[in-house]
Amino acid sequence: MPALLPPARTGVSLAESLAGSACRRAASSSGRMHRRPFSAVTARANFSTTAPDPPETIPLPPPRWTTDLPARIGKCLAFGCNTQQVSQAAAVLRTIATEWKELLAESEGFLTGGRRGLESREIAWGEMDTFAHVNNVNYYRYAETARVNWITNFAVHADPAHRRQWRELMTPVSTGLIMKSLKADFKFPMVYPDKISVHHKLRTQPTRDPAPSSFYLDCVVLSHRHRRVACRLEEDIVVYDYQKGGKTGMPAFMLDMFEETWRLQEEATARARSRIVAMHAAVERLEGETWNRADAVEDMGGSKGGR
Repeated sequence: MPALLPPARTGVSLAESLAGSACRRAASSSGRMHRRPFSAVTARANFSTTAPDPPETIPLPPPRWTTDLPARIGKCLAFGCNTQQVSQAAAVLRTIATEWKELLAESEGFLTGGRRGLESREIAWGEMDTFAHVNNVNYYRYAETARVNWITNFAVHADPAHRRQWRELMTPVSTGLIMKSLKADFKFPMVYPDKISVHHKLRTQPTRDPAPSSFYLDCVVLSHRHRRVACRLEEDIVVYDYQKGGKTGMPAFMLDMFEETWRLQEEATARARSRIVAMHAAVERLEGETWNRADAVEDMGGSKGGR
């Protein structure tokens, strides 16, 4: 069977180091794990930066794949792997270690890179409250800062021809944006020390007839320490004409950029999900070649080497 992952440039010791504590935790567990069905639907997926399938045909990855996959690889290493299997494991672990934020965000359509809102922001000790976790009010502040960055990034990176208009959206000068409602869904309490990355995306595809006077944004706050979503926010934003004192249709320059953003969101979703699916498939194959075999015997560090 052809490999789904590119050859790793590392040896056995690096792979074992990448597995780290995940390997030790998995080695102490007993019994057989249930097969994950996630990768079974994508036999065509490959470990590349492009995906031929539309995003709606590729399922959303399991919520904790960033920690689940290393733990599963750790168990495979505990049962003993040959050189090729170690290389495969190292490739998956290296990808998770270096790209988890981008893959996690983009698998849900949140653009990263130049379009990010708030990146690697340190949690301050003073942001915790008497319950010893980050106070809920701070998540709204994180989202606000990231949203302003998300909007102004259009002026800097995507549409410099309308730089002034994009910047004025954040001021009460002419056409601006007003928050109508903001809802937060907290997933788990964050504590100091930690870092966060905050991303926004368009919830729906923009329409032109007629030009909308409002739009919805989804927002995620990612915890670097836990490598998963700490909070999800929903934002209902109104396009407001400050000179007339009422709602107005979305300007053409915004519609143009939002249509392009939607296209990029769809492409990023398909690409990221395809890569995550390929990693799941590679780990399932590794499990089938190591501990998930009828004759599997755990490598307890005896005199005999791996297969």
